[in-house]
Amino acid sequence: MPDAESWVPDHPTLPKLRVAVQSCRGCDLYRHATQAVFGEGPPRAPMFMIGEQPGNEEDLQGHPFVGPAGKLLDRALEESGIPRSEVYVTNAVKHFKFEERGKRRIHKKPGAGEIKACRPWLEAEIRLIRPKVILCLGATASQAVLGRDFRLTEHRGEPIAHAWASSVVATIHPSAILRMPDARERHAEFARFVHELAGVKKLLQ
Repeated sequence: MPDAESWVPDHPTLPKLRVAVQSCRGCDLYRHATQAVFGEGPPRAPMFMIGEQPGNEEDLQGHPFVGPAGKLLDRALEESGIPRSEVYVTNAVKHFKFEERGKRRIHKKPGAGEIKACRPWLEAEIRLIRPKVILCLGATASQAVLGRDFRLTEHRGEPIAHAWASSVVATIHPSAILRMPDARERHAEFARFVHELAGVKKLLQ
């Protein structure tokens, strides 16, 4: 499988990348997605947040974290005292991977080859933003940054030194909280998520 390197412009800026990503053919996900969904946020954001991939709403609207998981993320950021306007948010994979069930498009986990193919976009974003802290949401984003042997269950919430930032912290993806069938479990996981965000805020200070 090729990767996205050929589509990343020379001497990139965030606006240039945002335009160029729409032409990316680094993997086959572009064939069925509505559009590529690039990252958004301040050009020098101290906090850089990475999810797995756009969901259905993100694919339709063209913005990251605007669906149900994004709304939960907004609430958690507010409760932890972090303005979303000060965070750069993006995904490890820029196109929505899904399978159709009737009229619904159901999220399908991207494969290792697709994550690797999309990595040049993520690297370009990080080089331009130069964040102090990177927060990885979920196992896919965590392994995209910290390697395929990284285990979120073993190192969740731990600050890890990294070449891309002073610290990388991995935690649960908000969509995983939403999928929990038990209300008490959802409440407990959300509280833990907010606590971890508060810890990231301390790293920024």
